[in-house]
Amino acid sequence: MSNDGVMSSAILMLALGEDEAAEVMKFLSPKEVQKLGTAMSTLKSVGQDQVETVVSKFLDEAEQSSDFGVDSDEYIRSVLNKALGEDKASSLLSRILQSPDASGIESLKWMDAPTVSEFIKNEHPQIVATILVHLEPDQASEIISYFPAELRQDVMLRIATLDGVKPIALRELNEVMAKLLNGNESLKKQSMGGIKVAADIINYMSGDNEAAVMESLKSYDSDMAQKIVDEMFVFDAIMDIDDKGIQVLLREIQSEMLIVALKGTTEEMREKIFKNMSSRAAEMMKEDLESKGPVKLSEVEEQQKQILQIVRRLADEGQIQLAGKGSGDQYV
Repeated sequence: MSNDGVMSSAILMLALGEDEAAEVMKFLSPKEVQKLGTAMSTLKSVGQDQVETVVSKFLDEAEQSSDFGVDSDEYIRSVLNKALGEDKASSLLSRILQSPDASGIESLKWMDAPTVSEFIKNEHPQIVATILVHLEPDQASEIISYFPAELRQDVMLRIATLDGVKPIALRELNEVMAKLLNGNESLKKQSMGGIKVAADIINYMSGDNEAAVMESLKSYDSDMAQKIVDEMFVFDAIMDIDDKGIQVLLREIQSEMLIVALKGTTEEMREKIFKNMSSRAAEMMKEDLESKGPVKLSEVEEQQKQILQIVRRLADEGQIQLAGKGSGDQYV
């Protein structure tokens, strides 16, 4: 969902009223709720014309759709408090959280990273690794960033070498966590660790944390570390995106971010970007690149990492497609 789409959805939710908005939000994922809640909290005043435009557009699109294809398995959790603030969220939460359906490890998806980090950091590193591979890579990466460096590296090593979890062990872990979190006993995910999971998590780490973790993994097993690097989503992968996808991506990236990121790329990559801009915009970008002067490699890598996170989001939302490794094409 683009930024415009998020703001339009936020306006629609506010226009619907609490009861109806609560019913709609039951069908959203934790990430979607957080994005939408944040947008709602920033709307101080909206003109009547803007509301009418959003509602009219929604009705037009709804009339052309026979099935929204929603999944009602997940319910809103404490993320609303983070997104909206306790006062704004309390009334909405009281309606949404009447029938919770997440437990144990699954419940952690609804918590912010500092809370989860504090909750699990004193557990055995193998248990921490088992928990983290069941979370989304970006959330797991943020949680790990709050760990001490030694624990961070130990946990990443265990994730990379984890090849599965026995069902009975996973059930026992989930039951213990469910009791601690006052959840129920249903577990829906059976995710495992391994090279790909480790690579996905490291993709979301800051440059310094990534370097420290990779150095630790290399000292343990250089071949394994290289396999992780091979699986990581690197900036050159943007070359696999078609022109339509590049145009979608460019609408989401700030010019200054792109200028810095392109300082560390090949001429082929730059030309791919330029040809998907208007002639005027491409000329301005080329002039800005020439006048920018030297840029620290760490700054280039940081901006490239930010852009890659945008690419991942757009791919997850189905707005762009990127050829993955292995057999066939997949979304990344």
